[in-house]
Amino acid sequence: MRENVWTRWPSREALLHEGVSRPRRLLAWAVRLVVCGMLLWGAFTSGSLDGPGAVAAAFGLPAAVSVAWGFFRTTLEHRLWPSLGLVAVMLAIGAVAQPAGFRAPALVIWCGCAVVALERLPLAAALPVTSAALASYAVTSDDAWPATGATSAGLALAGYVLRLDAEARGSSQRLLAQERAARAAEAESAALAERARIAREIHDVLAHSLSAQLVHLEAARLLIERDADRQQILDRVVAARGMARDGLAETRQALSALRGELTPLEDFLGQLVDTAEGGAEITITGDRRPLPAEASQAVRRVAQEALTNARRHAPGARVRVRLEYSVHQVILDVRDSGGPPDETTGTGAGYGLLGMRERAELLGGSLRAGPGEEGFVVTLKVPV
Repeated sequence: MRENVWTRWPSREALLHEGVSRPRRLLAWAVRLVVCGMLLWGAFTSGSLDGPGAVAAAFGLPAAVSVAWGFFRTTLEHRLWPSLGLVAVMLAIGAVAQPAGFRAPALVIWCGCAVVALERLPLAAALPVTSAALASYAVTSDDAWPATGATSAGLALAGYVLRLDAEARGSSQRLLAQERAARAAEAESAALAERARIAREIHDVLAHSLSAQLVHLEAARLLIERDADRQQILDRVVAARGMARDGLAETRQALSALRGELTPLEDFLGQLVDTAEGGAEITITGDRRPLPAEASQAVRRVAQEALTNARRHAPGARVRVRLEYSVHQVILDVRDSGGPPDETTGTGAGYGLLGMRERAELLGGSLRAGPGEEGFVVTLKVPV
C-alpha cells in the first residue's frame, strides 16, 4: 500500500525525542510522574484495596506500566500489529479496572491511550484507538456532557499537537544530519582537492627538474665510459647542477605558495623579467586584483616555463610578456622575436608546457603554444 499521510508513521527521530531541550525533558518526566501519581492516588482512594482489590492493584499497576513500555518500544520499531495489540491491552486494563472500583486509574489509562495513539501511531490506526479510548472516558465520566466533550476534544488536540511537534523535530534532526554529512563531504572534497594541488605542485617542480638532471647525469656517465673529453663531462655535470639549483628554487617557491606566502603576481613577473637573459619587457593591462591560488600559480609556472624555453631555444631573442586582467579571466601572453628555425619550431613540445597545459585545463582554462608571426608564442587563459 502506498504510504500517505494516513498510513505514514512518525519518524524514528520524532519517536526517539532526539534534540529535545533539557527543560522539555524535565517537563516530560514530570508529566510521567504525575500520571503515575494519579494512578496510585486513584488506587489508594478508591476504597477497593481490600482482599481481591489489593491483589488486582498489585498486579494491575505493574502490568499497565509494562504494557505502556512495550507500546513505546513497538511504535519506535514501527511494528503496527504488536502496537495495536498492546494498546488494546491497555484499553482492556482500563475496562477491567473501572467496574472493579478503580475508576480514576481507568480514566487516566483511557486518556493516556487517546493521546499517545495520536502521537505515535499512523493516523489510520490512531483515530479508531483514540475514538475508543475517548468513548470509554465519556461513558464513565461523571462530568456534564459539555465538559466531557470539551475534555475529549482537548485530549485529541493535545495528541495531534504532540504529533506535529514530534514530526517537526524529527524533520529538523534529519536536516541537521544531512547538513553534517554534507559538511563532512565538503571537507573531505576540499582535503582531496588540496592533496591534488600539492601533488601537482610536486609533480610540476620535481618531475621536470629531476628528469632533466637524470638526462645530463646519464650523458656524463656515458661520456666517462667512452673516455670523452673532460670538458664535455664537466659541461654535463654543471648543467645537472644548474637543474638541481633551479629545481630547489622552484620547490621553495612551491612551498611558499602552498603556505599562502605568494608575492603579488605583478611583482613576481617583474622579477622574472628582470632576471631573464637577453632582456625582456612586461605589460600589464586591466584592473589588477588578487587571483585564486591555483590560477596565480598556473600563471607563474607558465611564465617561468615560457621564459626558460625562450632562453634555451632562442638565445638573445627579445621577449615580450603581457598580462591582461579581464572580467572573467586572466590572460598571459609570452612571445619571443625568434631563434634558429630548427630549434624554435620544437619549443613548447616538451614536458614542461605539456604539464602546464594539463594544469590550465584542470582549472577550466586553456594553453596554446606554437610558432607566431616572428617567433614562438605561449598564451595562457585561466578563468577567475
